[in-house]
Parts: sequence; structure tokens; C-alpha cells
Amino acid sequence: MGKISNQNFLSIKNKNLFVFFLCLTFLLNLLQSYFTGLHPDEAYYWVFSKFLAWGYFDHPPMVALFIKAGYSLFKNTLGLRLFTVISNLVGLIILYQIVKKYNPNISLFIIMISSVLLFHVYSFITTPDVPLFFFSILFLYLYQVYLKEDKIYWAILLGLVCGALMLSKYHGILLIILVLISNLKLFKRKSFYAVIFLGIFVCLPHLYWQYQNGFPSFYYHIIDRSATPYSFDYTSQYFLDQLLMMGPLVGWLLFYYGFKQKANQDAFLRSLKFVLYGVFIFFFLSTFKGRVQAQWPLIEFIALFILAYVYASKNINHFSKFKWLFGINILLIVLVRFIIMGFIPTANKIVFVASFQGYDIWAKQIEIAAEGKNIIFKDGFQDASYYNFYTNSLNAVAYNSINYRQTQYDLWSLENEIQGKNIYLIEEGKADSTNQESIETSKGFYHFTLIDDVRFYPKIYFDPINFPKDWNKNETKSITFTLKNPYSKTISFSDDNEKWKCSFQYGLIKDGEIISLIPLSKSLKNLSLKANETKLLSLNITSPNQSGDFKLFLSIKTEPFAGTRNSKMITLKVK
Repeated sequence: MGKISNQNFLSIKNKNLFVFFLCLTFLLNLLQSYFTGLHPDEAYYWVFSKFLAWGYFDHPPMVALFIKAGYSLFKNTLGLRLFTVISNLVGLIILYQIVKKYNPNISLFIIMISSVLLFHVYSFITTPDVPLFFFSILFLYLYQVYLKEDKIYWAILLGLVCGALMLSKYHGILLIILVLISNLKLFKRKSFYAVIFLGIFVCLPHLYWQYQNGFPSFYYHIIDRSATPYSFDYTSQYFLDQLLMMGPLVGWLLFYYGFKQKANQDAFLRSLKFVLYGVFIFFFLSTFKGRVQAQWPLIEFIALFILAYVYASKNINHFSKFKWLFGINILLIVLVRFIIMGFIPTANKIVFVASFQGYDIWAKQIEIAAEGKNIIFKDGFQDASYYNFYTNSLNAVAYNSINYRQTQYDLWSLENEIQGKNIYLIEEGKADSTNQESIETSKGFYHFTLIDDVRFYPKIYFDPINFPKDWNKNETKSITFTLKNPYSKTISFSDDNEKWKCSFQYGLIKDGEIISLIPLSKSLKNLSLKANETKLLSLNITSPNQSGDFKLFLSIKTEPFAGTRNSKMITLKVK
């Protein structure tokens, strides 16, 4: 009886410890969410939530739903991040349910989960990685149960979560595919076809949105993002980021534990090994196409954590030797979290810390100087999104020129509202001409340029028909393009009665840099497109006088801007 009582006592003690940990984590995340300024991506996704849709230029819609739900309750940074905090809490509970089936060591779980830097980041910062984190854990939990219980209701839940994964971030498909490859026997289960059907069915509205909009997300992630030349830094930084994200001081040990853990005959652990190796290799190979952001292998880190926990729980004496290192690691992470809240004034001068602070003041200063007018920021979504969030408006538009890339701002109707109006163009730095005004903000000097009767056409699109990929040097070909006007009004490119002149050009890109801009026929200025009208055009395109692989884009330039990208980047190979 005494032995049973001791077991009951330890069980209650462990449960209380877990509850205390969850409450402390939840409170810290709430405080962090309220006191920490927004990351620019979060402000961008907040604008997403103002235009709910089945898809966006960069990502699927789940992050917008998370933000919409929380912000409807609290109109501040806490509201924007509320469902991140809640989903993180639930995710931790589910993650423990997964690992406790191997060894229910709550103390070990708390120490290890608190040491993973990336898990701290997505306990409050709200990006598409947040729903990806939550639904990845839920997917693994349901898969673990489904392996042992071939029941239709588990299959239905698993299928719905597969769809939710894909609506969170495209990386979710890696988790699904790698788990499937690890266990092809799943195809022998009749119930598994319900998983496949439901997963696809949930994604259909998003796929239809992609079709309606010309598949902008796939084009951007597969082609546009890979247009820069390879640098060894991409690969070396990838390995450093892997260690850092798993824990600044203990990442190496977690990787050691994760790779040491054997799957043996355990189908679930085998799936985790496939995810660990598969995602690691996938993004390693991706470094040869461009920079891999530190958070992209998130699902790898989830699999690695589970494997590392299982190994550490079986080798607790080895783990105990490094408890002190885990303790220092956790203290460092918590210290950084308090620093970016702005509680240490001297630390606010650090560039990284400053990126989270002061944009609320900055936005109000610009709003006052703009005197109620709509404003345009050039080349990027960050400043326009910060301004819109902190002024609780949609008065800022991002003008993305040939020197940048397209974003969701090129698809939204925001720029429709300012066509023909008087607006301010806002740029960094002091004024350098008499028609500009300077303002000193909390983020340095900015200058305003008044643009009256503004015109620009980012949504007008050139689409080539049967574009030849192979060209000779300095060769001119007549290429047929479709030119589509998606606007709800007639668009004329004539300069009659217009202050700002309009012209057409095409650009050639080599190794991520624009090497030339060539004017197109002036006869295009005589074009007029009715609402939703599409016309066929024959345009003369001349290839570069050097061999190699190039990207071609077409652009409509309206003064005083550099011109927008009005086509996809088209592959052009010169012999």
C-alpha cells in the first residue's frame, strides 16, 4: 500500500509541475505578445486578415484566420497574437501526449522543450509557421494513434488535419509525404483513402484560388525566389541555423540524441526518422538555389525533438551531465525574450531589438505629417504594413518596382482606391529637392513627395504564348503575348490629359541582377483595354549579346516611378 501511495504522490506532483509549467508559459507568452512590437511579417499578415480569402500571394490562408479570430477580441498586438499563444499551449500538451507513451518524464520534457529556441519564437510571433507548428504536432499525434487503431473516425480527423497543414504553409506537404513514404503499408488500409480524399477536399478552395489568380504562390516560391546566384554562405549558414534554432548551447546535443535514437520496429519512430532526414536533405539541397530561412525546417525540428526526448529518457544519466548547460541555455533565451519586450532601455539601441520597438510612434508621426492623405512606400511590404497596423487603417500602399518583387499588395484592391488621387510618396532619408519635405521620426529621417493625380498599373499582365526558350546572341523575335486588364474600368495608356507619362519596357536579369532595360514600341501607348478585356499583342524581343541563362520580364513604367513587374519572370536561354 505504501508503494502505491508513493506512486500516487509522485503522479500528483508531476501533474502539478506540468500544470505550473503550462500556466507560467502561457502567462509569459501573453506578456510577450502585449509588450513586444510587431515583426514586419506579422503586420503584413494582419493586412491579410483584412482581406480574408482562400489564398494569398505568399502563403495559404490559415495565418489570416488565426489573426482575424484573435484581433476581433483585442485590437492590439495581443489580439493579433492571441491564437498563437493558445495554439502553442495546446500544442505543448499534445506534444507531451506523444512522447509520454515512450517515457512520461515531465521534468525532462520541460527542460528539453524550453531549450528549443524556435519553439519560443513561435509561442508569440505570428506567421504561417504558427499554424504549421500546431497542425504538425496534431498530425503526428493522430498518426501515432491511427497506427494502433485503424478506425474510420481517426482517419477522418487525420484527413482534416492534412488539409489544415496544407492551408497553413506549403512545407506541410513534406511532413505528409515523408510520413507516407515511411509506411507504404498504409495503402492497404481501406480507411486510409478517407485520409487522402479529405486532405485533398479541404485544399480544393485554395487550389481554385491559385488557378483564378494564375498560381502566384507556386510561381514565386519555385521560380522567383530561386533567381539569385549560389553563395557558399547559403549552405554554411543553413548548418549554423540548424544548431541555433534547436538551442544556442544545446542544439548539437539534441541533434546527437535525435540521430542516435533507433527506430527499430517502431513505425512511428521510423516516420520521424524519415522526416528528420528528409527535411534536412530537402532544405540542404535548397541552399544551392537560394537562401534558406532559419525557420523553414520547422517540421524537422519537431521530429528531432521527439526523437531526442525518447533517447534522453532512455539515457537519463548521460542527459544529467548536461543539465547545467540546458539551464544556461534556457536563461539566455528567456533573457532575450525580456530584452525584446523593451524592458531594458539601453538594449533598445541594438539593431535586432530596435526592429521590434518604436514603429507605433513612427507610424503616428508619419500619419500626422501626411495630413490624412494616402501614402505609398516603395519596394517592400514591411513599411506599408507597419503603417496600416499601427494607424488601424488601410491608407498605405506598397509600390513594388522592377527592383523588387511582387507581393500581396500587387493583388489587393488598395491601389485601386488611390488611382487619380493626390498622395504622398514616403522614402527614407532627408529631402534632396525643393518639392520634398523632410520629417524626423523615431526611426530616422524620411521625406515626402506629393504626387498629384497618381497612376500606375501593377495588375495589368503580359502572358507569353509559346515563348521560345532557346535563342541566339542578339536575336530578335516577334513574340505573341496576351495583355489582360483585370480592373473593373477601362484602362488607357495614352498620355493625353495625363500629368505622368506612361511607357513600356522589358528587362533582362542575369544572376539575380537587372542587366538591361529595353523600351518597347511606342505604339503600345495607343492601347485601351476595357474592364476585364484581354488582347493579343506581337512584341519584338531581342536577346542579350552574351550566352547564358536569363530571366525576362515586361514592365509598365509610369512617372515618377521605376515601373512595375507586369509579367512573370520568363526563362530565356542564349546559346
